[in-house]
Amino acid sequence: MSSSPTGVTISREPAEGHVGGELLTVNFGPQHPSTHGVLRLVVILDGEVIRGVRPVIGYLHTGIEKQMEALRWQQGVVVTDRHDYLSPLHNNLAYAMAVERLVGVEPPPRAQALRVIMCELTRISSHCLWLGTSSLELGAMSMFMYCLRERETVLAMNEEISGYRMHTSYIRPGGVMADATERFWDMLADFVEKMPGHVDEYEDLLTNNPIWKRRTVGIGYLSAEDAVRLGASGPMVRGSGLPWDLRKTMPYSGYEKYDFEIAVEEAGDCYARYLCRIKEFRESVRILKQAMASIPDGPINVDERKMLPPPREELETSMEAVIHHFKLFTEGYSVPSGDVYAAVESPRGEHGCYVVSDGTHKPRRVKFRSASFVNLQALEHMAMGSMIADMIAMIGTADTVLGDVDR
Repeated sequence: MSSSPTGVTISREPAEGHVGGELLTVNFGPQHPSTHGVLRLVVILDGEVIRGVRPVIGYLHTGIEKQMEALRWQQGVVVTDRHDYLSPLHNNLAYAMAVERLVGVEPPPRAQALRVIMCELTRISSHCLWLGTSSLELGAMSMFMYCLRERETVLAMNEEISGYRMHTSYIRPGGVMADATERFWDMLADFVEKMPGHVDEYEDLLTNNPIWKRRTVGIGYLSAEDAVRLGASGPMVRGSGLPWDLRKTMPYSGYEKYDFEIAVEEAGDCYARYLCRIKEFRESVRILKQAMASIPDGPINVDERKMLPPPREELETSMEAVIHHFKLFTEGYSVPSGDVYAAVESPRGEHGCYVVSDGTHKPRRVKFRSASFVNLQALEHMAMGSMIADMIAMIGTADTVLGDVDR
């Protein structure tokens, strides 16, 4: 191994069929459609064999973490929606949990159950987009239409409960922004009844498809040891045989109450990561059914700390509600000094939020542990010695969101 002038680690071991020609440095992206965002890869090629890969990131950098230092605690929720824009509810939840731990409050049971429901819907929605786009890139074009059909149903439920399709800002410190409507429950019941059949359709099209298997089986191998060494999480590590899922290993939001299995595969290749996500579709539906059946009555936020605005109807009859509303949106609330880290299991793996408070109405520091950023580091390890055409499958099954990488 040695390094090129571009900083790419190069394997000098001769590739099969290598006849002594020069190594070629090429740019993969940043406009390449299979990079799931604006990612540039500097690739060293020996013919069509990959000898080195260096991700060049930052094209989507928006300074989200710095922005949050200038926003009041409740305003920061809106920003969290936008870095991993395919799982905004998990972003909301990690931030909300961190603030709640600093304040020392626990959301009511009904709010916890609603958080679980919305996060599992988001997991399904994210996996649908991943499966549709990854299949499209490998030639299974009809899968994109099937997967977008289910994603559209989830976005419609987002809109019903929050008023927004994607960036809902639904989960907030202290609880959630609104209770579910009767129409939402009807939509959810219909969805959980039909979704297992849709997953069967996905499997009928792909799981035993010989072309799909030739493009994914044995491609992008990542051993369990290397996955741990590189800090991988989510389907990246579970596809290598490690049953690590924060919903089970470090339960939060009441996940310990639900009966579900960790989706694990042993092979460590692109096909194993595909199978993990297929299993997660089914397990998320199991969780949704249990949450619907057991959701308790009661409030949806921590009223005594006045961390969320009062119900709109109270503003017409209660002066205290008017004062609460005015002070919340002009001054905000203060959080005790300290620092805390809270993590959730997003569709891509461990999504963590580290928050530092200096006792004022704005955070001193907010830092996100991005699953996409960490998982991207495994790409060079998976790609070394593979064919350049197979790198599309590896990028796809890593499921990185570049807004989450760059932040």
